[in-house]
Amino acid sequence: MSSTTPILHQNNHHQHRLLFSFTSKTTPFHSLHSLHFKRKPLLSFSSSYSASSSSQQHQSITRVSTAPVEYAPPPPDFNFHQEISRLKKLRSRLAVSQSLSHKLSVLDSDSRLKNFFNDKHSNYFARVLASLNLDQLFLIKCVIAAGQEHVLNLEPEYVESEARSDIKSALYALVEFIDRLDVNGRNSEAKDAVLEIEQVKDLNKLLKTLAEIEQFYDCVGGIIGYQVEVLELLAQSKFERKTTKSQHVHESMECQFLEIHVPSGLDLSQNTEYAAQAALWGIEGLPELGEIYPLGGSADRLGLVDHETGECLPAAMLPYCGRTLLEGLIRDLQCITPVAIMTSSAKNNHERITSLCERLRWFGRGQSSFQLFEQPLVPAVDAEDGQWLVMRPFAPVCKPGGHGAIWKLAHDKGIFKWFHDNGRKGATVRQVSNVVAATDLTLLALAGIGLHHGKKLGFASCKRSSGATEGINVLIEKKNLDGKWAYGLSCIEYTEFDKFGITRGPFSSNGLQADFPANTNILYVDLASAELVGSSENERSLPGMVLNTKKPIVYMDNFGDTHSVPGGRLECTMQNIADNFLNTYSSRCYKGVEDDLDTFMVYNERRRVTSSAKKKRKHADMSLHQTPEGSFLDILRNAYDILSQCDIKLPEIEGNDKYIDDGPPYLILLHPALGLLWEVTRQKFKGGSVSKGSELQIEVAEFLWRNVQLDGSLIIVAENVMGSTRIADNGESILQYGHRCGRCKLNNVKVLNKGIDWDCGDNTYWKHDVQWFEALKVILHGNAEFEASDVTLQGNHVFEVPDGHKLKITSGNSGLVVQLDPIEQNMMDTGSWHWNYKINGSHIVLELVEL
Repeated sequence: MSSTTPILHQNNHHQHRLLFSFTSKTTPFHSLHSLHFKRKPLLSFSSSYSASSSSQQHQSITRVSTAPVEYAPPPPDFNFHQEISRLKKLRSRLAVSQSLSHKLSVLDSDSRLKNFFNDKHSNYFARVLASLNLDQLFLIKCVIAAGQEHVLNLEPEYVESEARSDIKSALYALVEFIDRLDVNGRNSEAKDAVLEIEQVKDLNKLLKTLAEIEQFYDCVGGIIGYQVEVLELLAQSKFERKTTKSQHVHESMECQFLEIHVPSGLDLSQNTEYAAQAALWGIEGLPELGEIYPLGGSADRLGLVDHETGECLPAAMLPYCGRTLLEGLIRDLQCITPVAIMTSSAKNNHERITSLCERLRWFGRGQSSFQLFEQPLVPAVDAEDGQWLVMRPFAPVCKPGGHGAIWKLAHDKGIFKWFHDNGRKGATVRQVSNVVAATDLTLLALAGIGLHHGKKLGFASCKRSSGATEGINVLIEKKNLDGKWAYGLSCIEYTEFDKFGITRGPFSSNGLQADFPANTNILYVDLASAELVGSSENERSLPGMVLNTKKPIVYMDNFGDTHSVPGGRLECTMQNIADNFLNTYSSRCYKGVEDDLDTFMVYNERRRVTSSAKKKRKHADMSLHQTPEGSFLDILRNAYDILSQCDIKLPEIEGNDKYIDDGPPYLILLHPALGLLWEVTRQKFKGGSVSKGSELQIEVAEFLWRNVQLDGSLIIVAENVMGSTRIADNGESILQYGHRCGRCKLNNVKVLNKGIDWDCGDNTYWKHDVQWFEALKVILHGNAEFEASDVTLQGNHVFEVPDGHKLKITSGNSGLVVQLDPIEQNMMDTGSWHWNYKINGSHIVLELVEL
């Protein structure tokens, strides 16, 4: 290809879109016309009562009239209405076409295609287009028809005197270079080498991306429909002052009246008896539950990089508390259950997650327990006119299209059928960055209520945080055109607050934002109901479509330069599947209606619901919201809440500013298998203390702590935390819960050592990457057991117990008495002791059984 050096445009408001110089430009399709919008219904807001308190007084919120208003005139070279109208007509004609050849004919008749492909240079086009099959030709023509021909631009070394369009320049350059090779007598190998150049690779990648967009967005019209949605949302955000058609309350038909209220729900922290019962329903329903993890996001705010290769990494690979975030998700599961993971190609997300699962042998659960399905990337667009941003020719800037893609994709990829074949009726949904979602009974109670009461969708919610970029859960009330009233719980993302007259940014404790609970993206979903939405052949299958232009698009060009430009991408939001589950009533009745709805909400203390590692903390930033440091502090606060109720004395966690200055007061990391619920975990601990500057790490489920005084580091690690593995018929290692577990009992023990070097500047506490002076470490291989009674263990020790043995430490006249004995054969599988679990009403009671 041409060796001409590309240059940046100067003094051009489109310089961020194309980073190459041009001999000619295509004529802009925009022109000045008045925008025409449908008359909207009346929109109002009201706050009824807080999610955590039903006694809050009714609070009125400004009503917004949607009568026609005067708009500031748009820029003179833009005409969204005309372009949207053209694309909609084209989309309609393509939709009724019965064959690919007919669709190509429809495209060829489009005015933009006609102007683009003329007869003057058909000779060149015939040679190049002949290398494409009909499917690829259709995709290329869709790009041109959508007004995105600049994606195909190359700067040729040889240009003719007359103006050439972007795609013509690209194709001419390729043909002319091949012709030069022919003239010079090069052989076929030289021609093959041309196909290996970067532009050809990018073209192949582009064709793959376009094919995925055409297929996935078939419910709205493929590539053409994608651009229609982009332009409609962009026009709305640019020219409408207030609107009721929030794309998060995305309805297929207009309504006469729409109002939002503060939703109510079960407060798990207050109604503890019902919460305990709901959690038991969740435990009983585990055989009917699956897990869904949307991991396709690019997580740009984390700035995670592989230090060896320099490659950007997805959030799932973040090292956190000694393991990746994805490993943390899986270790929260206390049984083998089907897990569906939505990935993407962003930052090699799919390949990295697959590789991690394979390397860890699918976490002892078998590959058949997992389904990984990849969401398509979508083009990022210019915030001014909806043009696709381009890194270089044939390489548009692409990002994942939001986690709302998960429902349609799950249908397209057979995920719902897979769940059904595995006997699953419902699923819990959580994001990889939320490290506390499975804390205590929140998830179990959410799923338990959903299953027990036959609900279609449930939200786990909490109080909003002023420093977090998060949406709100709302109770929707609307009057349909038929006069009936519809109600249901839903979500409004923070990017859409302006449309509802809700102020973004910091808020006061008595303000509007404080009334509404936080949307945490923790969901329970009835799988059959979700499949009905995902299989619908219209935009219902893509809930909560938005064009978020609040944050700039950051990308790297062909020369390694980073650009940050105003832009966005078409996204859908998974939680707004709720908008498909509204219940209809003949009269208005929003007060007290929530118990009868198909949607519901549970509420809990914030750090037991959500604390995310979403963004990298800047060195000088005093805020820890949504950073790994902030979420790690919440883990420590939760550990304090557990142990302080067990008559264990330990320092309370102070404010985040104290962490920034001095680090945490201690490290406490408890394996979730210690107890599905906190009430279970607390029965394994009783008495003692944890001094400031200490470290407690318990990686074993069968554990007893009685009157242990810790001043230093105590680390207990079992190979078989929850059980041993067996080799299945297909050769996979499968975890056997409760079989040949490691076990540890500590009774009247003092642990004294120098512990962590808290002054070491290389310590990264949230990674659990620290330096020690001394530590007491117990390593349990296989079904090994460790017991220490009435002793003081001082200094640096490592007790490594082999499989099939029990190590017992007591005090003697001359110091420690260490006794290693084989476990009796009849106790090899069950151990010499175990916890017996009993149900007492709505609670779980533990009984220590010595064999």
